[in-house]
Amino acid sequence: MPQGQPENVPDDGLTTRQRRNRPLVLVHTGTGKGKSTAAFGLALRAWTQGWPIGVFQFVKSAKWKVGEEQALKTLGASGEGGSVAWHKMGEGWSWVQRDSQLSNEEAAREGWEQVKRDLAAETHKLYVLDEFAYPLHWGWVDTAEVIEVLRTRPGTQHVVITGRNAPPELMDFADLVTEMTKVKHPMDAGQKGQRGIEW
Repeated sequence: MPQGQPENVPDDGLTTRQRRNRPLVLVHTGTGKGKSTAAFGLALRAWTQGWPIGVFQFVKSAKWKVGEEQALKTLGASGEGGSVAWHKMGEGWSWVQRDSQLSNEEAAREGWEQVKRDLAAETHKLYVLDEFAYPLHWGWVDTAEVIEVLRTRPGTQHVVITGRNAPPELMDFADLVTEMTKVKHPMDAGQKGQRGIEW
């Protein structure tokens, strides 16, 4: 793909501009580090374009300190780029009453229901479904339903899904799939994660 030119141009009746502006589904999977980091880098690009961003963290606890959350929330509140809405599990989704005791599976399902509502309402231009591959892999959320909802979503909403073990059907459906492969990691030598690198 020299200088950003596609090797093949499909005979689909679309103009170059229409094809360029198609909504995309991106999947970052694999055993290597950097899946969420890449998705948040994409969110930074989207913020500079003024896009409303919705981040939905499906596995990370609400108690974990995620550096990207503070940065993106601060940028979203600055009024200079796009807005940023951030939803985490662990203490329950922000739209679920705090006194409810949802299981992880129930919380994942409720999180997906919220994503569906937001997609239908075209709430965001970019959705980061962080670690969403796990609930799909575990069977908590139906992969076929997710694919159908993404296939029929209105407008030009982009969706990036991260996490190990992304289902093959999702990868077949997605427009872009990146598989992170671990070659070497400090944890292999017994070193725990550190501030500024892992969080």
